[in-house]
Amino acid sequence: MKLTLLIFLPLLCHASPTPIWEPLPSIPFPRQEHVTLHLPPSTIAVLGGIIPAPSNSSSPIPFLTTSLLQLYSIPQRKWLPTPALAPIPLNHPNGAVVNSKIYLLGGLSEVDANITWSADPSSFVYSPKTDSWSSLPPIPSDQVPRGSAAMGVSNKGVIYLAGGMTALPLTGATQQSIADVAAFDTKTEKWITLPPKAKKLPAARDHAGAAVINNKFYVVGGRDKGQVNVRDTVFVLDLDKPERGWTTKKGRMPTARGGIAAAVLGKKIWTFGGEGDQRRESGVFNEVEVYDTVRDRWEKISVGMDVARHGTSAVGVGGGVYIPGGGPVQGGSPVDVFDVFWP
Repeated sequence: MKLTLLIFLPLLCHASPTPIWEPLPSIPFPRQEHVTLHLPPSTIAVLGGIIPAPSNSSSPIPFLTTSLLQLYSIPQRKWLPTPALAPIPLNHPNGAVVNSKIYLLGGLSEVDANITWSADPSSFVYSPKTDSWSSLPPIPSDQVPRGSAAMGVSNKGVIYLAGGMTALPLTGATQQSIADVAAFDTKTEKWITLPPKAKKLPAARDHAGAAVINNKFYVVGGRDKGQVNVRDTVFVLDLDKPERGWTTKKGRMPTARGGIAAAVLGKKIWTFGGEGDQRRESGVFNEVEVYDTVRDRWEKISVGMDVARHGTSAVGVGGGVYIPGGGPVQGGSPVDVFDVFWP
């Protein structure tokens, strides 16, 4: 990005970067609708999601919800031996890392008799030191169990779950998006009550991107009640002053998208792919766009994803954005692709 141009451009600006996509060793299992996390200093964790069902499976859909946790070593450039499975399988899991532990705060369950993935409030914490999971209080009903929440962690160790969905029917029925915001204090291991203005997003969202920068929690894009109902908004909550509530930024995404992968590098939020693209037969976006949180400006990157996909998630580590798995076709289509984006 040329600084001399930024002075004159409006909220949306264009540049001509030359990013590099680097392929990495494939995920041992094709994966989609999982959560990707960074375990300091240099390990990528992939948790939950869906994997292809074996040919002899009795599942009414061609996918199984998984409890797999898999770890990738960046310096060794390889997948590590499989650690302990999560206590229950969840897709669209709500995951976060605090003090080098993985917190799994609900998600969507295995498909039920109504061919629906429904919210499961069960919550757990994983310790890499002991390779073990421990139970936590489940999401309380007044904070609304959900999957596909936008996840943020404050500098005090409080995990925020913004929006999400209470049910994802696989029959074409309306998907149940919500605007509710929940919060879990990892120090006390209790769900806490937020100030009234912080309890709801300005509008319902699921499959949104999320980031915390300077203790401000950003919820980017997403969708509302369906794959094609994509949004371009940026909502933000100051975690130092949550009583002031959520605000909507003036800067809008160049391309409204849901099912995106988002990651932080410095003070910028990078967004990748997504679902609901009615211009393409696959229904999948290949766009790469970056949001400058200081200038409230978006930049549309001229080079798209090397392998366009949705239903994945990303983490920024050491100047690169790591993106494992996802689906190259709208709906369920897990792949084992793993790559890193170098801006």
